[in-house]
Amino acid sequence: MQEGNRSEATEFILSGLTDRPELQVPLFVLFLLIYVITVVGNGGMIFLITIDSRLHTPMYFFLQILSFSDLCYSSLVVPKMLQIFLAKKKIISRTACAVQMYFFVHCVDTECLLLAVMAYDRYVAICNPLLYTVIMSRQRCNLLVAGVLAVGLVDSLILTCFTFRLSFCRSNIINHFYCDSMPLLSLSCSDIRSTEIAIFTSMSYTVAISLLTILLSYVFIIATILRIRSAEGRYKAFSTCASHLCAVGMFHGTQLSLCFLPISAYSIAVGKTASVFYSVAIPMLNPMVYSLRNREVKDALRKVKNKLVTKS
Repeated sequence: MQEGNRSEATEFILSGLTDRPELQVPLFVLFLLIYVITVVGNGGMIFLITIDSRLHTPMYFFLQILSFSDLCYSSLVVPKMLQIFLAKKKIISRTACAVQMYFFVHCVDTECLLLAVMAYDRYVAICNPLLYTVIMSRQRCNLLVAGVLAVGLVDSLILTCFTFRLSFCRSNIINHFYCDSMPLLSLSCSDIRSTEIAIFTSMSYTVAISLLTILLSYVFIIATILRIRSAEGRYKAFSTCASHLCAVGMFHGTQLSLCFLPISAYSIAVGKTASVFYSVAIPMLNPMVYSLRNREVKDALRKVKNKLVTKS
């Protein structure tokens, strides 16, 4: 095909999860339910931490940011997915596609690095309890969150710019339910090698920084816990980390399945499955993990329920 005959795509068609008509309505109902649970769970977590003064600690401050991040990147994907299930025209403009990718990557990077910050917070709380309030001051917590957001902003800008500087003239059908970089590359008629390197580098360094911080933090945490003489003390110390470890396992387990998969071996089916898990399932599960295993959160929820019952 000659360069002059190529037609540049100005809008894309999202194929969604499946093209089987009989599954569209059941999947719409399922994902609508999941999204409602996600909004209620994360919104409730943010509300509880805001109104209960006992939860105004660094650990819950980071948890509040995590809940907000989960709420944001689920909202970037699921409403459009729901529209695709029922709409005849599954169109998204090139600009809207770029905006969705930018904010989605930013939210994912934020969550990835925030899990590392939360591991550092647990390390300070368990290994340096007497200096905890000094080290994890409000100013330092704000700086850590600001640093996480700044890295996410820069990283998402680089990845989005690398992706949308390409020409998309092979097709305008994205085999996905949102604007993901890998399916978009398959539509490009440009040289994508530099973009592939940028994507791999972006995924690798954020995951590597997060995992290294988490690993080192828990090496020191475990060493400290093992020095605690009483079994009750060891259990209490470890229980403060259990919810965080569950969140790390869910998020990074999914990320690693994609991060270390060679680009040549990338499968759209694998990408869709992993994307459903970390963009839909994890935001729903995180509030449950932190609330069901956390006595202080359950106490705060019970307190709110009692107030509502008293008023009624």
